[in-house]
Amino acid sequence: MCFRLYLASPLTLSEVRSMLPDGASAELAHPAIRDQLMEQHLTARTVVSLQRGACACDLLALGGSSKDQERDLRTRYRALGITRSATISALELHRRPKSRLPYPPVWPDLVAGFVAEHARNAGPALYLLQFVAGPHAAIRRPKKPSRTTAAEVRAASGDWLVLDQPVVVDP
Repeated sequence: MCFRLYLASPLTLSEVRSMLPDGASAELAHPAIRDQLMEQHLTARTVVSLQRGACACDLLALGGSSKDQERDLRTRYRALGITRSATISALELHRRPKSRLPYPPVWPDLVAGFVAEHARNAGPALYLLQFVAGPHAAIRRPKKPSRTTAAEVRAASGDWLVLDQPVVVDP
């Protein structure tokens, strides 16, 4: 239960993983999610969830202190109708140490670099940011994707992703 950043890519899972910054990971998306995103991006061979630890929160420019971010997460969990105990469990997963690597405060910049490198090597790819109730929860039906370029992502590393709006990044 948290933010998920999905990537529909023409690359394989191992190729995507090899391009990620240290401390980030990619896991195959649930088949229902994969199918929806592959319908949106026909050249995709693989759909993955990009994350650091159990969620994508560290990869995003969420702003505010960790207390402010947790307050926002609690509000989102309540809106989804998540029980108090499930909310506490989700927050514990969210807080869990992500790795032994120091936390770089520039994750949005590192992600933008990954996105640009991915576009250069693999061509256009689709990204979708959603807040979901669980790791395999069905995503809301994606809207028609918008388009941007890798250069625009690099220039606006904290602002190029919009919740629930798929975006195709072109080289």
